[in-house]
Amino acid sequence: MLFLLNDVVFDLDETCPVTPNDARRFDNLSLDYVLELGCELFAEDPLLHKNDPQRARRLAWLIHDRSPEVNAALFAAPEAGCNPDLVEPQFCALPEAIMVQLKNRASKGKLDAVAADKAVWMRLAA
Repeated sequence: MLFLLNDVVFDLDETCPVTPNDARRFDNLSLDYVLELGCELFAEDPLLHKNDPQRARRLAWLIHDRSPEVNAALFAAPEAGCNPDLVEPQFCALPEAIMVQLKNRASKGKLDAVAADKAVWMRLAA
């Protein structure tokens, strides 16, 4: 299962990013709580997906675990250390073919924030 977090594609089928004990601990977390956690993480570090890929992958796993149809998330923070309320999360379900294409672009070093925005989020289009 591929998951796009901002402009990084994670393969969630690789070794589970959480231990079985952690997975059980996370069972009680609601999707709303996971999204709040994501906003807090990206408020601290808007480049979390690049600076701490293991933590970002766990967040992607949690989002997908709570909402299996979602395979892409964007957390847009205006600056590091901002209020988590200022982080704008977006989510979508992309076709598998698009996810494979994004993964291929990423493996060639051609997937950055602008390319991901044009392909998925279209925030810069206006």
